[in-house]
Amino acid sequence: MEPNRYATGKPERDRAETLGKTIRVMIVDDSLTVRTVFSRLVQSDPQLEISATASNAERAIAILRDKPADVILLDLEMPGMGGLEALPTILKTAASAQVLVVSSLTQDGAEHSLAALSMGAADTMLKPRPGGFDDSYRSSLLAKIKALGGSSLDASRKSERTSPIARAACSAKIPEVVAIGASTGGIHALNILLRGLPQQFDLPIVVTQHLPASFIPVFARQVEMAAGRKTLIAEDGTTIRGGEIAIATGHSHMVVKRQGRHFVTGVDIGPAPSGCRPSVDPMLTSLAHNLNGHALAVILSGMGKDGKLGAADLVEAGGIVIAQDAETSAVWGMPGAVAKAGLTSAVLPPEGLLNEILDRCGVAAWK
Repeated sequence: MEPNRYATGKPERDRAETLGKTIRVMIVDDSLTVRTVFSRLVQSDPQLEISATASNAERAIAILRDKPADVILLDLEMPGMGGLEALPTILKTAASAQVLVVSSLTQDGAEHSLAALSMGAADTMLKPRPGGFDDSYRSSLLAKIKALGGSSLDASRKSERTSPIARAACSAKIPEVVAIGASTGGIHALNILLRGLPQQFDLPIVVTQHLPASFIPVFARQVEMAAGRKTLIAEDGTTIRGGEIAIATGHSHMVVKRQGRHFVTGVDIGPAPSGCRPSVDPMLTSLAHNLNGHALAVILSGMGKDGKLGAADLVEAGGIVIAQDAETSAVWGMPGAVAKAGLTSAVLPPEGLLNEILDRCGVAAWK
């Protein structure tokens, strides 16, 4: 990877700060201690306010009918109706709110959190052990809340943001690999894409999703179940064949190389401009260089700009980039960055992206 290909720019301001509006936060957790600590962390930022707290999911649903929230911090393991069971009702009751799942470090916590993300929760954050609510955790929590809350406060500007300059891509190369990059809110859209692909679709699929490293094995199993396809974790030297899916590890970037009729994944642990590990940029850049641009990149919902630099490399090499639209994105950061840069051939909701993948890969007859 060439470090100078990834020149960084100034960080974006939080949307809520730009709009000058207060984000309403609801905390749902059966622990009084956790509710108290989270309340203090949220109230330490003048852009945020506590709209309500609830000790169980039933109470939260009742409150949401009369008292709206922009972001809901949801514990999944609670007495009575658990957070996972209540999630569909919460999403329906508070249609404009984004749900941030706060989960434990356990295996069950990862399973339940990823199930919640596939159902429509926007993001997940590990709940620290006692004494772990430090400044680093506070900064990460507040950044997530502001990004998620800003997406709902920014609704009036979405029509403006979803009109990027589209590339004609008439001379684009035929894809041999589909590459998907996602972060906050992306798992729900990813599930729509993978469930909709016909079994005859035989291109390899590579996925970089921002998740804690401990979640990746669970994520790979859930992807395999959703897609009905063999799913591998992309370690160094992993061979990926047609119709298979490779998932980036949680501790390294994925790069893809050609090896005969198949493709082999490699790992890169170097820093990426986005600050993410794994990062979407190295994956897309490797496809530009090693496959000479014969790839289709799909950028789904996510915070920040990860994927923009790699997408530019891919487009320059003759590849295709499509992105999720603002209306269906939990956070229109990553897809918005590539769209605003004029790198996208299409900006669509997940269902539209699915059709676009089939069309661009020359399999329209499979729809």
